Amino acid sequence: MTTPAERAAFLRAEIERHNHAYYVLDAPTIPDAEYDKLFRELQELEAAHPELATPDSPTQRVGGAPLPAFRQVAHAVPMLSLNNAFTAEEAEAFDRRCREALGVDDVDYACEPKFDGLAITLRYEHGLFVLGATRGDGFTGEDVTQNLRTVRNIPLRLTGSDVPAQLEVRGEVLMPRREFEKLNERQRAAGEKEFVNPRNAAAGSLRQLDPKITAQRPLRFFAYGVADASVFHPALTLHSALMDRLASWGIPVAAERAVVRGAAGLLAYYEKIAAARRTLSYDIDGVVYKVNRLADQEKLGYVSRAPRFAIAHKFPAEEATTTVLAIEVQVGRTGALTPVARLAPVFVGGVTVTNATLHNEDEVRRKDVRVGDTVIVRRAGDVIPEVVAVVPEKRRPGSAEFRLPARCPVCGSAVEKPEDEAIARCTGGLYCPAQRKQALMHFASRRALDIEGLGEKLVDQLVDAGLVETAADLYRLDLATLAGLERMGEKSARNLLAAIEKSKQTTLARFIYALGIRNVGEATAKDLARHFGSLEALLAADEAALQAVPEVGPVVASSIVRFFAEPHNREVIAALRAAGVSWEEGTPAVPSRAPLAGKTFVLTGTLPTLTREEAKALIEAAGGKVAGSVSKKTDYVVAGAEAGAKLAKAQELGIAILDENGLRRLIAS
Repeated sequence: MTTPAERAAFLRAEIERHNHAYYVLDAPTIPDAEYDKLFRELQELEAAHPELATPDSPTQRVGGAPLPAFRQVAHAVPMLSLNNAFTAEEAEAFDRRCREALGVDDVDYACEPKFDGLAITLRYEHGLFVLGATRGDGFTGEDVTQNLRTVRNIPLRLTGSDVPAQLEVRGEVLMPRREFEKLNERQRAAGEKEFVNPRNAAAGSLRQLDPKITAQRPLRFFAYGVADASVFHPALTLHSALMDRLASWGIPVAAERAVVRGAAGLLAYYEKIAAARRTLSYDIDGVVYKVNRLADQEKLGYVSRAPRFAIAHKFPAEEATTTVLAIEVQVGRTGALTPVARLAPVFVGGVTVTNATLHNEDEVRRKDVRVGDTVIVRRAGDVIPEVVAVVPEKRRPGSAEFRLPARCPVCGSAVEKPEDEAIARCTGGLYCPAQRKQALMHFASRRALDIEGLGEKLVDQLVDAGLVETAADLYRLDLATLAGLERMGEKSARNLLAAIEKSKQTTLARFIYALGIRNVGEATAKDLARHFGSLEALLAADEAALQAVPEVGPVVASSIVRFFAEPHNREVIAALRAAGVSWEEGTPAVPSRAPLAGKTFVLTGTLPTLTREEAKALIEAAGGKVAGSVSKKTDYVVAGAEAGAKLAKAQELGIAILDENGLRRLIAS
């Protein structure tokens, strides 16, 4: 039987593991509701057995350690967390404790939504923003000043004549839900990892080493207080007035703030915000109650990790129990296979749910979800419902483990799942109906066959009308067909036909890239074209021959072989060539004696006379390869003005660094 000491040790280790995943890696591994249960159990265990409360317990501190990549900032005033209430009775108990400690019959509270973002602090000196940091472990955070400067609603200078000389504002950076959805659409389109939720996306964006990346992310900031309210004495006596003052200086605050009286006011506010939760543009996971009078806050004080004058009243997790009727596999626009649980209808989160995502095969295996299982389903706001966990004691005997199909359920092509990736994908990219629109968009893109005028809406029309199934069908379109499409007059149709005809004359590298082979980007396509010289030689190459190409490893070689092994893909390639798509073939374009043959370069910063494309062309003409990121395989980094993280990494790895003149001298030598 587990002793209290053993259980406490287990809970501390488990909570710290989840803290690291959530706060440091920005990759949460369990729902907030499950984490809250673990944390509450440890709190109750330590309360019942005070001797078990260690100084390093998660209940005694906040968050995770700061990332070593950022300069550490010691908080002059600790950034503490809040204790949680999960029921009306716990909210009423908080009010009772405040009344009894203050010796009054009624207490006024300042209430606001509890943002689901990343806690930060902003330091202003004489109204000028000088420093921004994350909460970190509550006592030491990460200096993310340059990244915070890119968050558009954070004022770099405060407005007003009464701004104090020193001001430290506390608040949260978050990402609006609509912007989060757009960001994940871009991630999917680029074949990159999607973010789990808006909070995860905001935290990952703020921790970018390159502020230019952060600037591209639609982050927002909301203040919820200040580090030291004494700078406002005696002019301000209420927290609500303090927040009004921050707003008057241009600091964003929540519009849904309110001042209420007593427990009844707290619960009424909670119900009001809960009802409006889905209409808000950002995610919240509860509301926050704070004693409004600043003097009363000071009198109530703090416990080890949280103020006594404030509490977070969390919304209940939107979960229910149902049965898995079947597990089906859907194929996405990029060929990704996603298992979906078909459920016995269950009412959860305000709607009847019949389907829930299982994300990927690894996730199904981790949770061990099987047909016939009783499962817990969670739906929070507008998030797609997901299976949180299985109820193992209700599993029927003889149930079988889930296995992804070896062939695509849509087109029958082979399914590929590299060892280092969680997502399995269909290899029939040129043929698979599920990937049709994405494949056509890529084929026609500027760096592929560059068919000007063939945009997303037109591709939708062509595919939905059954006019185009593969890229080869583009070359069979005629004027009458195109002119008859919505918003497509005769002039536009003629222009598109001209662009399609022009695209027939291309290069081998562009054609290879246009095929959309998994893991084959523009640079790799050029390497393949240069190395093999003809499409026939590439089609005949096995994995060993492919790995002889610079920068082509086992993963890329396997993707290429499996792509060309699909008869459907070869049929489309043959149809494209029969339609007149052609290029000059021959021997490898760059002989081995070229000055930069076999060398890999990375460009960063702004060069004095060469654009990025010109420098790239210069290197490739001399036999070199230009990569997008610095690794141990990089031979040279060419750095110009305002070089960023790539230069720092090159210095860290001891890679040779050149300026523009150094590059020219190397080529000349």
